[in-house]
Amino acid sequence: MKLLETLLEGVPLPMVLIDSEERIAAANAPALALFGSGIVGRHYVIAMRQPGLLDAIEGTLRHRQMVRARHIITGPSREASYRVTVSPVEGGRVLCAFEDITEQEQAGAIRRDFVANVSHELRTPLTSLLGFIETLQGAAKDDPGARARFLAIMAREAERMNRLVRDLLSLSRVESEERVRPTTLVDVAALVALAVTALRPTAASAGATIEITGDPGPLLVPADSDQMVQVFQNLIENALKYGAGGGLVTIALRRDENDILRLGPSVVVDVIDRGEGIDPIHIPRLTERFYRVDNHRSREQGGTGLGLAIVKHIVNRHRGRFRIESAKGKGSTFTIILPEG
Repeated sequence: MKLLETLLEGVPLPMVLIDSEERIAAANAPALALFGSGIVGRHYVIAMRQPGLLDAIEGTLRHRQMVRARHIITGPSREASYRVTVSPVEGGRVLCAFEDITEQEQAGAIRRDFVANVSHELRTPLTSLLGFIETLQGAAKDDPGARARFLAIMAREAERMNRLVRDLLSLSRVESEERVRPTTLVDVAALVALAVTALRPTAASAGATIEITGDPGPLLVPADSDQMVQVFQNLIENALKYGAGGGLVTIALRRDENDILRLGPSVVVDVIDRGEGIDPIHIPRLTERFYRVDNHRSREQGGTGLGLAIVKHIVNRHRGRFRIESAKGKGSTFTIILPEG
């Protein structure tokens, strides 16, 4: 028995040995941490109360066959899931091994949610396209006015799907490169100017002005220039779409020698709008995939719900920080902090 207890202590998984009298004969340290230090000597029903696990242990005690079961422990901050392997051992005993599969199940849930969100986002424009195609093939076939109107809507819906696919591919590419930090030095001020130049027509159509203030540069950091231009374009475009009611979007550049969030000397870029602002309750979730403060307005503006998720992953790749500050009626500030070294 001493040898078996020693072997159990050498196993990192929680392990519980139940004897032929249906009492817990031994448990290693991880099992004691899971079920409590007083379980040894008790009947297994008292220590492990979940019906599925109890049925598995009872079946193995009776039929001497290995059985698998799930065991869920609800804690103060999260729910932990375990895959339990219940195996017969000599002497009429049963050994229970608990494998923590919480992260696997969370990853599976994230994948399922992602597929469901993508399907939902694609289904709406596809339904519209199919409906208009059917109408053009039937009732509106010989109506030039209706045909032109429907084709314009179809083009808009097709472009919406194209944006979604483009952002999905961009997000996938960024995630695949997230562990590889860029090493080429680039001028952040020049990249911001490039993004602003590309978006001046969008600003003009929104009746807004973009201004660049602060340090004119060069502000050098190791970065992927294409990805950083994408970051600045996403943030400025969001400010024009949702915060241009104030008429002015400001990009403030500065170099900070202080130890900002332990990053050391850094380049800081603030994208500031003077729009209606965001309720603080939404801010922690803004970088989640497909999370929108206003679903209808975002879709009307052509948003895919992926822009800030892409920004977050690109900034993470650059070992930087991304902060959002906003209040209802006071506009929003999106801050990118990039370490110089």
